[in-house]
Amino acid sequence: MRLVNHERNALDMRTTPVHLGLGSRAKPVEGFVWDPEVLQAYSAAVAADGAEGRMVMIFDGDGLGDHWESHPAGDELVVCLSGSVTVTRDVDGVPDRVLLGPGEATINPAGVWHVVDMEGPTSILSITAGLGTDHRPRTAPRPTEGVGTPNPEEAP
Repeated sequence: MRLVNHERNALDMRTTPVHLGLGSRAKPVEGFVWDPEVLQAYSAAVAADGAEGRMVMIFDGDGLGDHWESHPAGDELVVCLSGSVTVTRDVDGVPDRVLLGPGEATINPAGVWHVVDMEGPTSILSITAGLGTDHRPRTAPRPTEGVGTPNPEEAP
């Protein structure tokens, strides 16, 4: 994993996210994979950006998200590029759902636990504050005090 200073070629944002840092700098993240060692190297490489750093990436998928996540350092923007996506937030133990179609977006506030479910083949773009991001398996108890994870099939 390495940050590239001045990439001149087209980027596939599905495999090469872009880090937005201090001074309005944009740096592609070559060799990025969802692996603990790579995530640790990425965090170290962008540590100077602190809470202002953001990762921009496109995700393709179909089906229920496998984990809850929270970004304590800042808000996250989720944009539906194609298909349909439901973002479920845990607001004081109550599931709050937002359905997005192509061109629609939602903001997950800093520190709010959320999960993303893609309904059929879907592409989303996320702009995420990565510093301090935490993940919990979908099957684990919900991150709020002692209440089980909301079932996406249950009405709020």
